[in-house]
Amino acid sequence: MKNALLVIDDDPVRAGELCFLLRFLEEHPVAQADATNWRDYAERDSELRCVFLGQCGNQDLIVDAVQTIRTLAPRAVVVLIEDADQPHALPTLLEMAHIVRLSRPFYYSQLSQILVKSQQNPNRDAKSASTRRNAELFRSLIGNSPSIARVRELIQRVAPSESTVMILGESGTGKEVVARNIHYYSNRSQGPFVPVNCGAIPDNLLESELFGHEKGAFTGAISARRGRFELARGGTLFLDEIGDMPLNMQVKLLRVLQERAFERVGSDRSIEADVRIITATHRDLDDFIRTGKFREDLFYRLNVFPIEMPTLRERIEDLPLLVNELLQRMAHDQGTRLSLNTTVLRCLAHYPWPGNVRELANLMERLAIMKPDGRVELDDLPAKFRAYYPAELAESESVATMHSTTAGDHQGRLAAGEAVALPPDGLDLRQYIMDLESSLIQTALEDANGVVAHAASLLKMRRTTLVEKMRKYNIRRGEDGE
Repeated sequence: MKNALLVIDDDPVRAGELCFLLRFLEEHPVAQADATNWRDYAERDSELRCVFLGQCGNQDLIVDAVQTIRTLAPRAVVVLIEDADQPHALPTLLEMAHIVRLSRPFYYSQLSQILVKSQQNPNRDAKSASTRRNAELFRSLIGNSPSIARVRELIQRVAPSESTVMILGESGTGKEVVARNIHYYSNRSQGPFVPVNCGAIPDNLLESELFGHEKGAFTGAISARRGRFELARGGTLFLDEIGDMPLNMQVKLLRVLQERAFERVGSDRSIEADVRIITATHRDLDDFIRTGKFREDLFYRLNVFPIEMPTLRERIEDLPLLVNELLQRMAHDQGTRLSLNTTVLRCLAHYPWPGNVRELANLMERLAIMKPDGRVELDDLPAKFRAYYPAELAESESVATMHSTTAGDHQGRLAAGEAVALPPDGLDLRQYIMDLESSLIQTALEDANGVVAHAASLLKMRRTTLVEKMRKYNIRRGEDGE
């Protein structure tokens, strides 16, 4: 049923009504399912075009259905059916999943808009979505620092193998980005990449989430369900925050790693675990092993090839490149153009970044909202960032700004053919010219968002010449421009 429409609803009258309308609008094929069998349809057709989701058990089951559909049929438009007088109170997870609402009674205008959205050049949409995902893959790995260059090298070395990888590092450093890159460059890249946050799933549900369950295995198991190991078959299973996995599940995961097989909850049939395991944690697992919170034998099974992600403060020299990438991405995705004053970058370089690259991305998004299509100055930064800017640098910036203003005024008058009067006490011509040149270079770099090649073009000089002048004036380079 390629590019089918699927209606999932435990209310057969409402489901039948919607299916009739869709077929009347010459939409086909249209399938009807309920809470007991909808997974069969979703698992058979990864190219579902649109999924209409009505009553499907309680709210937790609806959330689970949305997550599963997003995994099995990522291109499908998910539509939540609701009665006009009883709209759904969407939990945060569903709000983040970009659910489309459809109220009953059904109207042609509503349905047609949804159907048009689901039909809009799926190949192009898939390609652009893939492009966005690929851009997201590399965002946190941009930089010239030795630490991030080492991470890129380790990814290239381990990706073609089947070795288990453990990614270590603070929250927000981009551990999932590394995992996705390993999958992207591996021999399993055509298979699924299935992430699981072990710390976000209740202990009593984690076994079912990972291994699946049979119908009637426990209260509420109204139908059989595939787990993440089965969904990741032929691809990569990413176990994030593995340090938060309870001890009883650590034993079961160890058995799967040893035997390369598992059973669904309530079943005695073994299923091959054809997946590559990548794990990540921000915990100190050595300390967890000493205190009995993590099994040592599981640690050695998982820690075959460790990759440690550096914090942003450890590679602060990459800050201009990361900022430039984030700004370009916002300009591409949102049409928002933003530029940062050099003083702003200097201030951000002194901030400790406890949230790492994720915190930097959040700050750029906030600035884009506060200063749309504008230039960000030091005073536009939140107070907690400005608090880390050394007082002596702030004073020197103030003096530099005064010199820059004077130099700019003199330059404008010269360009207009006016004579520039000397100060009463005279001036140091050599120093004056150096200050003017340094100021213009900094301005050009700001306008070019730190890209040296672009700044050189603005100044009508060779890039190598500009690099030498930047060294001369001790101006930090933002990017090599190549």
